[in-house]
Amino acid sequence: MEDLKYEIYVGATPEHIWNILVSPEGTKAIFFGSVLQSTFEAGAPYAYVGLGNDGNETMHVYGTILEFEPCKIMSYTEHAGPSYRENHAELETRITMTFETVGGCTKLTLVNDRWPDNHPSYENTKTSWPMILSNIKTYAETGRTLDFGW
Repeated sequence: MEDLKYEIYVGATPEHIWNILVSPEGTKAIFFGSVLQSTFEAGAPYAYVGLGNDGNETMHVYGTILEFEPCKIMSYTEHAGPSYRENHAELETRITMTFETVGGCTKLTLVNDRWPDNHPSYENTKTSWPMILSNIKTYAETGRTLDFGW
């Protein structure tokens, strides 16, 4: 499976974008009500936790922090939560986000790689990342999120 790579330019500082990605208020806004739980140290676990389709709290995504340098790089393994896939533990990918100041804006690069063969979420993820990145950009620049009609 091919790596997924996206680059966007955001009219905000790396610090502002970083805060959105790690603060409860920011993650709730951009990741559809989920809060990122972690100590944010290399080797530490993390989880995005929020309400599931049934209205109960669920772990949507989880994994291990690989690299975490504020405002520079965030890299982690990724698994869909147990409520999504019975074999969630074996469906691991890697996500790496880097931040680079370009003039008065920030270049945010996201790479989602190390896809196991026949990963059942690959096609869905290809369409989800542009939505999430667009939400990050809009929220950083305007303080509002996009209305995807959900």
